[in-house]
Order: sequence, then structure tokens, then C-alpha cells
Amino acid sequence: MDTICAITSRTFFGTVLFSVACLGPIFTLAGGSPAFSAEKAVPAEKNPPGDIPDTQVFIDYAPSQGFKIEVPEGWARSDRGDGATFVDKLDGVVVTVSKATSAPTVESAKANEVPNLKAAERAVTVTAVETVKLPAGTAIRIVYTSNSEPNAVTNKQVRLENERYLYFKDGKLVTLELFAPKGADNVDQWQLMSRSFRWN
Repeated sequence: MDTICAITSRTFFGTVLFSVACLGPIFTLAGGSPAFSAEKAVPAEKNPPGDIPDTQVFIDYAPSQGFKIEVPEGWARSDRGDGATFVDKLDGVVVTVSKATSAPTVESAKANEVPNLKAAERAVTVTAVETVKLPAGTAIRIVYTSNSEPNAVTNKQVRLENERYLYFKDGKLVTLELFAPKGADNVDQWQLMSRSFRWN
């Protein structure tokens, strides 16, 4: 069976964090460290920044790969060959496109995606892996918390909450990742984005 992997990037305090999402045999990125999984979770901040305002305007992101999704207008956008990243301070949206031989399941996500998250990101704690029904069809939702990369100057880290959605159709896998400081109130906005996904 082929291994299908997609590398995503985030920016915290001017530092770029790379992570990997895979369907298939587990592997560790060069530069990844087993110490990430042994790292202790930093405490969540009280009244953390990162709430997406109710007045936030959303616009369509519609690349040539056959789908579209609504993303926040005005966030810093970084385009890559496999997708794009949208960042505003400590909040972010990552959209990645890859090929896959079959649709992901809860079982395959637990066997492959979750171990790779723990290997590639810091102090990951997964709280849910589930199937969700969305307007675009069935998707896999992974909910987890993690530490941000340390600030290059202060070495400070922030505890993050993350939601990752896996959408599949006709050999194509689109991964949507949403992240913000843990405790930020983004439930409605994250639901809007995850439900806005449509195949063309």
C-alpha cells in the first residue's frame, strides 16, 4: 500500500512549525524528535487571545484542485504547492491537498494519523477521533491539544487547541486544520469553515 503524506506549516512568534499528516505506514520526518511526545503540556492561558471576532468576514478559497472552502478575510496567506496557510497572530487555518488510495476511517486515523501527529508536533493529546456528517459528505475529525513552538526570543510556548478534518473524494484527500490558543472562543467560526467545504 502506498504511503500518502502531506506536510503542513504554521507560524508562531515568527517561527515556522512543520507537521505531517499521513495515510499509510508510519514514519518520522527528518528533523522531527521523539522528545516532542515526551514534552510536557504547557498550562493554558487564562482569558487567552485568539477569539475570532463575530464580525470576521469570510471569503472563498478555491484552488484548482476541485474544491472550495471559506477562510477568514485579511489573514496572512502563504501559498504552497499542496495548499495554503492562513494565519492571524496565534490563530491559523491550514488547507492541504494530497492523493489517497482510499477514504480515511476512524481506525486508519487512529493507526496512522494520530501517531504521526504525536511524532511531528509537541506534547500532543488527542481527545477525539470521529466520523462527522458535513454538507460535503462524511469526513474524519480529529480533536487534539498541543504546544506551540517556543518563541525564538523568550522561549515561551502557548497551549493550542486543534481540529483536523479529512475530506476524501475520488482519490483526493483534503486536510483542513484549525488551531488557536486553548480556551479561545472559536466554536462557531470553526464550524462555519468546516461546514463550508464543498467539492466542485
